[in-house]
Amino acid sequence: MGSEHATPDKPAGSATEVFVTFLKLGLTSFGGPIAHLGYFRDELVTRRCWIDEAAYGDLVALCQFLPGPASSQTGFALGVLRGNGLLGGLAAWTAFTLPSAIILVAFALGAAAFTGPIAEGALHGLKLVAVAVVAQAIWGMAKSLTPDRERAGIALAAVAMVTFAGGSLGQIGAIALGAVAGLWLCRTQTTAPVGHLSFPVSRRRGAWALALVATLFVVPPLIGQATGYQTITLFNAFYRAGALVFGGGHVVLPLLQAEVVTPGWVGSEAFLAGYGLAQAVPGPLFTFAAYLGAVMGPAPNGLIGAAIALVAIFLPGLLLVYGTLPFWDALRLRPSAQAAMRGTNAAVVGILSAALYSPVWTSAVLSPRDFVLVLAGFLLLTVWKAPPWIVVVVLAAAGAVVKLL
Repeated sequence: MGSEHATPDKPAGSATEVFVTFLKLGLTSFGGPIAHLGYFRDELVTRRCWIDEAAYGDLVALCQFLPGPASSQTGFALGVLRGNGLLGGLAAWTAFTLPSAIILVAFALGAAAFTGPIAEGALHGLKLVAVAVVAQAIWGMAKSLTPDRERAGIALAAVAMVTFAGGSLGQIGAIALGAVAGLWLCRTQTTAPVGHLSFPVSRRRGAWALALVATLFVVPPLIGQATGYQTITLFNAFYRAGALVFGGGHVVLPLLQAEVVTPGWVGSEAFLAGYGLAQAVPGPLFTFAAYLGAVMGPAPNGLIGAAIALVAIFLPGLLLVYGTLPFWDALRLRPSAQAAMRGTNAAVVGILSAALYSPVWTSAVLSPRDFVLVLAGFLLLTVWKAPPWIVVVVLAAAGAVVKLL
C-alpha cells in the first residue's frame, strides 16, 4: 500500500505523524499558497524525504490543474501519501487549517467589541491591506500566466465578461471561455511533463469521489430552492465557490463576494476587514470562509455557520484531488488538457483584475490618504518583499493614526 516515492529507509508513516507535522506548518506557514508550497518542499521533500523532487513537482502540477486551494490540496495529497490513505489526508488538512480558522472565527465573534476611532481606523486599514494584497497577486500572476498576446487577450475578455455579466454567472462564463480559448490559442505552448505518481487510492474510490463532487454540486441547490432551508443554501454557496476557484486562494474573493455580499448576508465593510485580517494569519486563505460563516447575518452563523462554511469551501477541492490521484498520470500527458488550463489560468487573472476594482478598490480606497497607504502596502509586498503579516500590522496601525488625525 505504500507509495513508490517513499525513500527506502522512510516507510509509510501514520496519521498521527502527519497531523503533528502539518500542525507545525499550519502555525508557521505565512505568505499565501505559493509560499506554502515552498514550506512544504523544505519540510517534507528536503528534510523529511516523504516524496522526491520530481514527484513533488508533479503533485503541485496536479493541484494547480484542478479547481480549489492548491496548497491545501497539495498538503492533503501528501497526507494521503504519507498516512497511507484518506485518514492521513484528513489529518494533514485538519492540522494545516485549524490554526488560522480559529483565529479568524475568534475575530469574527469579537468584532462587535472593536468600537471607537482607533478600532474603526484599524479595521479600515485591514480593508486597505486587501487592496494591496490582491494587486500584488494580480501583478505576480499576470507575469507568469499571461506572458503573451493570446493569454493577455483571454484575460481582457474575462474582465469584460465578469464586468458586464456580473455575479457568479459571469465568473463561470469567464472560466469556460478561458478553457475554450486555451484549446484554440494555446496548444503550441504545451510541454511534456516528467516524473511519475503513485498513491494508495484505488480507481474505484477515485471514481466515487468524483461522482460525489458532481452530486454535491447539483443536489443541494435543488433542495435549497425547494425548501428554502438556509443551512443547505449556506453549504451550497460556499461549496460552489470552492468548486470554481482556479489559480489560488485570492481568486476566491470575487466568488465569495458574489455569494455572501450580493445577497446581503455579510456587509461589504465586514467582508473586506476579514479578508484583510486573513492575510496576517498562517495557513490557507480559504479559512476566510470560517470568518464569513461566523459573522453573517442569517442563521446558521457563529460557530455552526463557521464550521459549515469551512467544510463546504474545502470539500470540492479535496474530493477532486482524491478522485483524480489514480488517473492523473494518463490525464496530464494530454496536450488538450495542458492547453485548456493555460487558457483557464489567463481567465483567472482577468477575474481577479475585475475584483480588484469592485468590490475591493471601490469599497476601501475612499480618499487620497487611502491611495497612499495602499501604494505603500503594495511596494512593501513587491519591492521590499515584506511578509504579508508585516503589511497587515503597518496598514492597520496607519489606518488608526489617520483616523485620529
